[in-house]
Amino acid sequence: MKLVEYADAEMMAIDLANVLAGELTAVLEHEERAFFVVPGGNTPGPIFDTLCAADLDWSRVDVALSDERWLPAVHVRSNTRLITERLLQERAAAATMVPLYKKAEEPEEALADLITGIEPKLPIDVLLVGMGDDMHVASLFPEGDQLMQGLAANAPVLIPMRAPNAPEPRLSMSARVLNGAIAKHLVITGAGKRAALERARSTDPLVAPVAAILDGTTVHWAP
Repeated sequence: MKLVEYADAEMMAIDLANVLAGELTAVLEHEERAFFVVPGGNTPGPIFDTLCAADLDWSRVDVALSDERWLPAVHVRSNTRLITERLLQERAAAATMVPLYKKAEEPEEALADLITGIEPKLPIDVLLVGMGDDMHVASLFPEGDQLMQGLAANAPVLIPMRAPNAPEPRLSMSARVLNGAIAKHLVITGAGKRAALERARSTDPLVAPVAAILDGTTVHWAP
C-alpha cells in the first residue's frame, strides 16, 4: 500500500482526477478499450467534476460501479444517478456505462445478466474505491450476509449483499475482481477514516473488508 497525503480535499480531487485521466490514457495507447470502475458516495463527486472534462478518448472507456444499491437509477440514493450526473458529463458523456442495476425485485434475479455485461471486460484497468467508517469497501460490509463469499479466492464477479446498516439490498463486485485491477486507488477524507485505514491494515478482512484490497493500492487522503 502506498499513501499519498494532500493539503485539502480540493487539491486531492484535482490531482487524483489528473492521475486517473493519465492512467486511462495510457491504457488506450495499447488497448482498444479501457475498463474504469468507480464508487458511489459523497467523496468522489468532486473528483468526477474535474475528471469529466479530461481530454481523452472517452468513447473507448467503459465505466462501471464497484457496487450499487438495488434502487432505480432515478432514485436519489442510486449510485448510477450520481455517476450519470457527476462523471458522465462534458467529454466523459461519450463513455459507455456498464449497468449494475436492472429492473427486478431482488438483485439475484438480474445477477446473471449483469455479470454477462461485466465479465468480458475484466480485468479492471483503473479502479477507484472509497471506504466506510466501518472499513467496508464497495458493498462488502463487515456484517454483510454474503461477506465470506465476497472475499473468497474463487468468488463470482458480483455478490448480492444485505447488511444491518444498509436500508436496501446491494450488489457488489467481489474482492477478487476489485483486487485484480491493474491500477488500484482508494480515496478517503478525514481523521476518522485515516485511523480506520490504519486499523484495517492489521485486521482480518472479515472484520475490515477493505484490508482485502490494500496490497498494491494507492491510498489518497486529505484532512
